[in-house]
Amino acid sequence: MKLLQKYYPDLTETQIIQFLQLKELYQDWNLKINVVSRKDIDELYLRHVLHSLGIAKVQKFLPGSKVLDVGTGGGFPGIPLAILFPETQFHLVDSIGKKIKVVEEVVEGLGLQNVKATNARVETINDQYDFIVSRAVAQMETFVRWVKFSVAKKSRHELKNGILYLKGGDLNEELKDFPKATIYSLTDIFKEDFFETKSVVHLPLKFKKKG
Repeated sequence: MKLLQKYYPDLTETQIIQFLQLKELYQDWNLKINVVSRKDIDELYLRHVLHSLGIAKVQKFLPGSKVLDVGTGGGFPGIPLAILFPETQFHLVDSIGKKIKVVEEVVEGLGLQNVKATNARVETINDQYDFIVSRAVAQMETFVRWVKFSVAKKSRHELKNGILYLKGGDLNEELKDFPKATIYSLTDIFKEDFFETKSVVHLPLKFKKKG
């Protein structure tokens, strides 16, 4: 928690309690369904929670906005962001049912009212969102193909509607066909060594109708 409060000093009492409960809930569920590696459970706040919250340093979500988390796995980055932005609606999607089961149980355990979890492929989701977030589930070209119909028309945030993607390593080759992408290096925000090669990529996407 000291790590989170170092970068997010204005957490409410409710948020602090929820972030504290996270580790207990994941430790418990990880014994039944392995959604976080054994090594990462010990460093949950650094490798999963703070990493997820890197998106919030790039864009704060407005009350009433909608965010889709694609390939959420055990609930990252969606659950930490949902704790931080209780007035934003989050939809967490994964094609693996047992992972969504963990997400649902953690959401219930935390008492989060602003999270919906769905076991589905993202291409089947028929709704629009201000932002689509994810942690490196596919190359950007593939990811854009998956989510291109999921971006809402009207932008209300500082950044234009589109993708906020947590990625690592050298991204020049992967993003060469996306000149509008902006890379925000997390090492400029968080000083821990873990973030040395990690970034948030913002890629604005225009609204597209299906069909």
